[in-house]
Amino acid sequence: MLLLIGLFSVGKVSGQTSADKDILISFVDTVNNQCGYKNVKGDIIIPLGKYSICCTDTFKTFAIVAIPHNGFVVIDRQESVLYNVFPFDNGPDYSSDGLFRMLIDGKIGYADSATGKIIITPQFDCAEKFENGIAKVSTNCETRSDGEHSVWISDSWFYIDRTGMSVDPPRTK
Repeated sequence: MLLLIGLFSVGKVSGQTSADKDILISFVDTVNNQCGYKNVKGDIIIPLGKYSICCTDTFKTFAIVAIPHNGFVVIDRQESVLYNVFPFDNGPDYSSDGLFRMLIDGKIGYADSATGKIIITPQFDCAEKFENGIAKVSTNCETRSDGEHSVWISDSWFYIDRTGMSVDPPRTK
């Protein structure tokens, strides 16, 4: 009996579900430095060269791609641009606490890294990554260049939780 349960669970983990058949997988032409997306059968769905970089390797409901002169963007399955991804360290912002920073009209908000859905509406001029369930943000700040990097300056920083509500600052030891 125990052996059968083990076999069924292995089949379930390694077996392909019907939802997996809808995913797209990125592929790269390294000679011409282009990327695109194929379905699991190998059919090309998004041709090489349409996007300059395909950051998302497994495209389920959204993908992060780079578009020349538009930066890193989130697209849906119809390839509609939903919003820009905050640029960080020469690439798109990476997930922290399950969220990544995104931009609409120059304001920063947060999107869910699993679904791509906007969790906190863009409203901040400066916004740090989430860490331990909170993020430091400001609606009144400026960006100053510090050589090849830039820094955010504000006299009105505050902290928010994952719902976007203001919370007390973390205690330091």
